[in-house]
Amino acid sequence: MEKNTSCFFSNSSPNLVITCFVAFITIILVRFLYVIYRTGKPLNKRTPQQTLSTLIVLGSGHTAEMINLLLVLQKDRFTPRFYIAAATDNMSLQKARVFENSLADSGVKGISAEFMQIYRSREVGQSYVTSVWTTLVATAHALWLMIKIRPQVVLCNGPGTCIPLCVIAFIFKVVGIRWSSIFYVESIARVKRLSLSGLLLYKLQIADQFFVQWPQLQRKYPRAHYVGCLM
Repeated sequence: MEKNTSCFFSNSSPNLVITCFVAFITIILVRFLYVIYRTGKPLNKRTPQQTLSTLIVLGSGHTAEMINLLLVLQKDRFTPRFYIAAATDNMSLQKARVFENSLADSGVKGISAEFMQIYRSREVGQSYVTSVWTTLVATAHALWLMIKIRPQVVLCNGPGTCIPLCVIAFIFKVVGIRWSSIFYVESIARVKRLSLSGLLLYKLQIADQFFVQWPQLQRKYPRAHYVGCLM
């Protein structure tokens, strides 16, 4: 009798593991499809007084455009603000600090901002072989930053450093850690085609709202919203 019972448990254990694995994959798949369905749709209404922690991705030539976008942002609503730029970008965070200081000088109340750097996946001219390792390091660093910040809003407009951050934000949605609304504004320099960052976020349907500044781009990518020139 004991031998039969032992055989029963030994035979059922693999089946139980397989069943649990299939159930787990099914739950993740259903959640993934739900997130895709909800992406771009309005979330539950929040009270006007509720603030939203906001991650702002900066990057070299994109920083000036992002600062212009921030000028019309509701500063008291989108706070605290977390600015992130590549570790090799020495100017973007400096510009962000100048912007935040100007807000303080103009009397804007409740200013809360932090400035962070992130490793780049690949530097200009770096070999693809060595970039495998740097990509892994950059992804791990991006994951650590996202766990630390857990933003409710992500604003980006093209720098390559936004891709791992946006992908991790999307994964957080799927696993239920944090629902971050991702807003992507394509650079005004992109007239006929999207940048690589924009194309990835558009094709993978990661961005909740995708904006372009030229009407021909909107016609080519119908899920994008044409907002005119923001510069």
